[in-house]
Amino acid sequence: MQHLEEQGLLRTVPFDAAVCARATLQDLSAKKLRWFLARARQERRYALAENTPMKKALEHLNLLAGAQPSHAAILLFGENPQRFLPTAEVKCLHFHGTEIRKPIPSYQVYKGTVFEMVDAAVDFVMSKLDRWVGTREHGPAVPVKFGLPKQAVAEAIVNAVAHRDYDSKASVQVMLFNDRLEVWNPGELPPSLTFDQLRLPHPSIPHNPLICDPLFLAHYNERAGTGTLDMIALCREADLPEPEFRQDAGQFVMTLWRDWLTESLMREFALSDRQMKAVRFVKTNARINNAEFQDILGVAKRTAHRDLTELVRKGILARVGTTGKGTYYVLAKRAIKGPKGPAGSLVAKGAKKGPNGPQ
Repeated sequence: MQHLEEQGLLRTVPFDAAVCARATLQDLSAKKLRWFLARARQERRYALAENTPMKKALEHLNLLAGAQPSHAAILLFGENPQRFLPTAEVKCLHFHGTEIRKPIPSYQVYKGTVFEMVDAAVDFVMSKLDRWVGTREHGPAVPVKFGLPKQAVAEAIVNAVAHRDYDSKASVQVMLFNDRLEVWNPGELPPSLTFDQLRLPHPSIPHNPLICDPLFLAHYNERAGTGTLDMIALCREADLPEPEFRQDAGQFVMTLWRDWLTESLMREFALSDRQMKAVRFVKTNARINNAEFQDILGVAKRTAHRDLTELVRKGILARVGTTGKGTYYVLAKRAIKGPKGPAGSLVAKGAKKGPNGPQ
C-alpha cells in the first residue's frame, strides 16, 4: 500500500495533498512561484520573500508529498499542469441566444495554473459583455460599467476552479448567454451546506484547502464563506436579479443574470410608454404592484391590471401571488415570448437577424 501510494496509484489523502504521479520539482516554474510570492507579499504581507528557494516555499505552503510535488503544487506553479491533470482546464463558450446551440460563435479552452485559468476566463467573459464608458465629470478616472459586475464574475469563476472535484473527468465550463452567465463546476456542495444557506452567513468549507490558501494569499478569494454573499450584494447594487445556485448532473451551477431587458429590446416587444416606465421602476425597485402602477402612471385599476397582465404574457414580468394585496410583479429572468408570441430566443421570430441569428 505504501509503494502504491508513493507511485500515485493509491490515494489515502485528499486530492490536493496527494503526490502528483510522475511529477518532480523540475516540472514546477520558478518564475510562476516568484510571481506568486511577490503578489502574496503585496496583497497579504506574506512572510516569504520573492526569491525564496522552491523547496522551502513549497514546504511552507504544505505543497510537498514527501520529496515530490503534490497535485496542488502542480496546479498552482506547474510549467504545464495539464500534462498530469488533463481535465484541469476551463472551457469558455459564448452564445448569442439563450440556449446551447451550434454553431458556437466563440469557444476557448484555457489551460495553465489556477491563476492563469481564472484570469483568462474572467477576461473572456468581460470582453463579451456590454460596456458603458462614463466621463471625467467627477474625477480624472473614466468610469466603466459592464453588463455584469466584474467582481461577481471573478468570484464565480474562482469558486469553480478552487472548489471543483479534480477527480472528475469534466472540466469547469463557463457559458455566456444573452440573458445570463452560467459557471459549471464539477462537484457538489459539502453535505453540511444547503443552497438556502449560501444566501446567509456560512462557514468556509474548502474542497481543496491547499489550493484555496494560495488563492487567498494572492487575493483571489477571501476564504471566509463570503463569496456567494458578495455575488448577491454586487448584483443587487447593479440592479440585477440575484444569482442562482443549483445542482445539475453532478455539477454545481452558478448563474448570474444579465440585464437582458434593454431599451432597444423593449421597443422590439412593442411596449407602451406606460409599460416601459413600469419596467424601469421594477429594474430600480425590484418589484411593483397594481396600486403602485396606478399611482406612478396615473391610470385606473383596470388599466394597470391590463398592462401588467400583458407584461406577464410577454415574459417581461413574473407575477408573485395569485390575488389580493399581496400580489406583486418582478422582472422575469428571461424573455419567453416576443412581440409576436412565443419565441425560441430572446427576440421574437419577427426580429431582425444578423449573421449568427436573432439579435
